Amino acid sequence: MLDITLLGVLFVAIAIGYGLGFRQASRRSDERVTPTSSGLSRDYFVGLNYLLNEQPDEAINTFINTLDVNSDTVETHITLGKLFRSRGEADKAVSIHQNLLARPALSDATNAKVQLELARDFVALGVHDRAQRLLRTLLDQDHDSDLRYPAKRLLIDLLEREKDWQSAFDTAAPLFKQYPNIRRAAAHWQCELAENNMENASRALAKRHLKKALQLDPHCVRANLLFADLEMDNARYSRAIDRLARIVDQDNAHLTTMVPALKRAYLRNDDEAGLERHLRQLIEISPYTSLIIELGELVHRRDGVDPAISVTGDLLSQAPSLRGLNYLVDLYIESQRLQGRSSPDTRLMLLKYHTEALLKNRPRHRCLRCGFTSDALQWQCPTCRYWGTIKPIIGVEGE
Repeated sequence: MLDITLLGVLFVAIAIGYGLGFRQASRRSDERVTPTSSGLSRDYFVGLNYLLNEQPDEAINTFINTLDVNSDTVETHITLGKLFRSRGEADKAVSIHQNLLARPALSDATNAKVQLELARDFVALGVHDRAQRLLRTLLDQDHDSDLRYPAKRLLIDLLEREKDWQSAFDTAAPLFKQYPNIRRAAAHWQCELAENNMENASRALAKRHLKKALQLDPHCVRANLLFADLEMDNARYSRAIDRLARIVDQDNAHLTTMVPALKRAYLRNDDEAGLERHLRQLIEISPYTSLIIELGELVHRRDGVDPAISVTGDLLSQAPSLRGLNYLVDLYIESQRLQGRSSPDTRLMLLKYHTEALLKNRPRHRCLRCGFTSDALQWQCPTCRYWGTIKPIIGVEGE
């Protein structure tokens, strides 16, 4: 059965056949049909025969050799190059597109289109420096504005891959007004720059980048998390807590993401009672498992295992989860040991075995765009490469 690639080649073949027929019809109006034109027709049917026998390489090569490069056939050559690239043969696509650029008869608009395709070929090959040079040359030229956006997007993507955050921002800045969806990514680039500044002890520059991030995207949770870290580095724990409190209005799904920082801020400020109040407030908003377990641990350290069982059990009855149940079983096992039992109830141990087995290799985060899962939070999805789309998994198997 023909796959999608072969169907694409078939489409191109039909276009070639149409082009050949048009050329032959034009020739007939001026002169008799020559053996050469009949030869072209035979080549075309040879290519179709290869295609129908599922020999796409031979078919494509035949079509390329059949068509001269001219204004009538250049689009076909571009399409063939795309087909090679989509099949993972970007080196062949490069040959086709470079061959096109060597033809002086191309119009400026067509030349720009071929340059963009060649840059995509280089990206597919991993030759990022050549792709960048080609795209910068393309953007410096005065050509069809329809190509400027895809060329800039490709250049921005390359700069992201190279972690050249400032250049990515400078390239994208003129697009913010017309394409506001880029602002979220730009906010994360500012956060990346801020993290670099924090590592180099440049706190003033870090704050500047974080303020810019929140201007670009007021819902950027990451910026407030980094702001809280900066405040804690300066022993301003109340300010750090205020920063973290803003996340409630930014993105409810990230309440669990801020728990480690919230705990650190309160405990460094020697305010365990404040941490308990804050956790209870957050649980009233969204009874996530991580919040319940953190509260249970706090009560456990202060008051002992049985009060922790009481608090955790009551909260989990309202918002049950597998991880919460596993934690509660741990508390019951500890309680039995403290009561002097030589070994915990076998039923508890069996339940513990099953909850551990169900939780084993269970991801904690998922990309809402492509479904990628991971245990740790990543700000940019490694699969779809979108920023800010990975969030804690909510539900019985998650939070």
